[in-house]
Parts: sequence; C-alpha cells; structure tokens
Amino acid sequence: MSVDELQRLVATFGMPRFVGKQIAKWLYQKQVSSFDEMTDISLRNRGLLGEHCIIGRSAPTERLTSVDGTEKYMFQTLAGGYVETVMIPDHERATLCVSCQVGCKMNCVFCQTGKQGFHGNLLAADILNQIFSVNGLHASNGEFLTNIVYMGQGEPMDNLDAVLQSINILLADYGWAWSPKRITVSTCGLCSGMRRYLEESQCHLAISLHSPIPEQRLQLMPSEKAYGIEQMVQELKHYFSRNGRDVRQRRLSFEYTVFSGLNDTSLHLKELVRLLSPLDCRLNLIRWHKIPDVSLPPTDESCLEMMRDYLTSHGIFTTIRASRGEDIMAACGLLSTLHKSNE
Repeated sequence: MSVDELQRLVATFGMPRFVGKQIAKWLYQKQVSSFDEMTDISLRNRGLLGEHCIIGRSAPTERLTSVDGTEKYMFQTLAGGYVETVMIPDHERATLCVSCQVGCKMNCVFCQTGKQGFHGNLLAADILNQIFSVNGLHASNGEFLTNIVYMGQGEPMDNLDAVLQSINILLADYGWAWSPKRITVSTCGLCSGMRRYLEESQCHLAISLHSPIPEQRLQLMPSEKAYGIEQMVQELKHYFSRNGRDVRQRRLSFEYTVFSGLNDTSLHLKELVRLLSPLDCRLNLIRWHKIPDVSLPPTDESCLEMMRDYLTSHGIFTTIRASRGEDIMAACGLLSTLHKSNE
C-alpha cells in the first residue's frame, strides 16, 4: 500500500493518520516482517493491525546458486502460486530480475515461461516481496540491490496496475527513494499498456524484438498479430525519436535473441537498421538457451560479434548480453514453475 492507502486504512481502525506514515517507514525503509517490530506504534494498535492485516513478507521456498554467482529464488504468492526471481551480481552492481505473473499468456516459442501457460497476476505485494526478501538476505539493514528489471516470468504490461504500484513505492520518499534510472520494465509490445507506462512512469523500457520482419516475428512471438513491431516503433517515435528529446532521460532498449541462420542474416541486419534508425535506442543481443521440445538453432560468439559490429557501425548502439546462471536454469527464457502448478 502507498502512504495514502495506509492512512485511509488506519483511519478505519480509529488510529491517527500519522500511523500510516509510521507503518510505511517500517515496511519499506526498515523492511520489517512483523507488526511486533513496529516499536513506535502502540501495543493496542499493533494488535489491531495484526488481527486484521498481513504484511505479505515471506522468505523464498527455494534458493539456488550458480557457479558464476547468480542466485535464483522461488517464492509462493499470496494466492498460492509460485514464481522465480533471479539476482545477478556484477562487481558493485546487484540486479534483481523480478516476475509479475505466474506463467505468461504470450507463449513466445523460445521461452520456457510461455510453455507454462498463464496461472494468474501477482499483486504489488508479491512483486515487492521478491525485492525486499532478496535484499534482506544480503543486507540486514539498508540496500544491497542496485537495479531492478521486470524481466522475469510474465508480461508486465499485462499486469500494469501492480507493476506501477510496486515501482511507485520503490521511487517514493517513504519507500526506497530510488532514481527511476535504476529500474527497467520489459514488454513484448502491448501498445495500450506501453503507452500508459510511458505516460505514467519515468523508468527505462525494454522491448522484446527478436526479428525485424513481421511475418517471422509472428512465428516466434504470437503477440505480433495483435501488437505489430512496425506499429510499436511508430508509437515509440513519440517518446524516443532521434530528432526529439525525452525530458525524462529514460532509456529505450530492444532485446534480440539470436538463432543461427534464422534471424542473423544480412537481410535481418539491414532491416534492423531500417526499423530502429529513427529511434534513440540500443539493442541487446542475447544467446538462446535451449529449452525442451524446441529445436531452434543457437548461435556462436563470432556471429554475435559480427552482428554487434555491423549494427554499431550503422548507428545502432549494440551490446552482447552476458549469459548468467544457465546451470541453475536462471538465464534468459528459462524461468518456469510449471512443476509447482502440476503438484
């Protein structure tokens, strides 16, 4: 809950409105997990809160560590589902990849989460629990995490109310008072949600692209039928045109999983330059991590480097994303809790 919501809540219990601010401080700054820890709130009021409310904090049910230091956690949601969360350490950075849905509706061919199907939206509390619980595992007081990406299970624009609520709490003075530059939200391109996100948020945006050719992108990503990449680029020109300037100074990036001989040809490179040249953006090349029953061909390092060099030389700033946590099924496209749904 936001401070305003907490103040309205405590008023229904006959408490002064300032108690709502006290609760917010304990929840988001002190990161407590019980009402008993809220020591500047009276015993009577703590009793009322404990009788009628829950905090929503829970520890992960599983925790795995990769040989490269990446950690994967499984959390049970308040509705009883399960999601996976990944923490990626990198020198002085610690990035948390959070989930926003149990499974996903989008069913992208190359993604293990899509094979799980859709089993429900997360509440803002479920999203924040991933963040505060992982942070608490590494820092008893204060902040360990430096960045958050909404790139785990689910499509953020398909659960935008909860996503924005969780972001607003992280950015608020009563929360972590983070800069929006520390948060990135991804989407396969649900235009209505994307438009609302860009109007209401100052955080970065990442678009799952994977092919600049609409017919081929449709084969990889069924969402292309309803939310075409050409339409998306036209929408994005209003916010990230090279000829304009986004006063919010947020970053636009495109995610591109590379498949050998399929979307890495000279035609694809030329189409990428044509499609993205009007935008002030960057492109991230991603190695494909094999999933069961999908026979797409992975690429090699030399191809990724060739693509990076060509695109960068033609004005599209391009990077190769490091693959992390593959040995614990924590790399891009590998998250799934299907086995939990079937238990």
